[in-house]
Amino acid sequence: MNTLTSIKIADIYRWLEEVKDPEIPVLSLVDLGVITNVNVEGIHVTVEMTPTFVGCPAMDFMKSEVITVLKKYGVGDPQVDINFKSAWSSDKISEKGKASLKKFGLAPPPSTKDIQLDLNILEHSVCPRCNGTNTEMKSPFGPTLCRSLHYCFDCREAFEQFKPV
Repeated sequence: MNTLTSIKIADIYRWLEEVKDPEIPVLSLVDLGVITNVNVEGIHVTVEMTPTFVGCPAMDFMKSEVITVLKKYGVGDPQVDINFKSAWSSDKISEKGKASLKKFGLAPPPSTKDIQLDLNILEHSVCPRCNGTNTEMKSPFGPTLCRSLHYCFDCREAFEQFKPV
């Protein structure tokens, strides 16, 4: 395996696009906003990750995948730090990530910048299949902590909303 003599931060982010969220495999950790910082000093690479929520059961798996991908590209001994310097927010999901969520069949979360978070926000979700707004939240609790369950009366399909956090 070749050892790199210089590494660019942009390359690290590009390589990390290969690491997908284990629950939503169309979404990279970069687009999910879980990769919160990359530091390169010479050939030493440190990646900081912030979980979507405390106790996320997938963090060890994602950390291992990040290390595997970086080693594949010749990074000798990458370090991955899980941190809580600032809480993860659904606003960290990139526009590409939101489009991937919709294509996957999950309603992307609305921006939390100008809204007050309450169940009313979840109740009025836009259907990712038909863009209909005649929807109803069936449960604020989905298969994971970050999703809620909905029904669209326009296309008569159930769907999940990625919660704004």
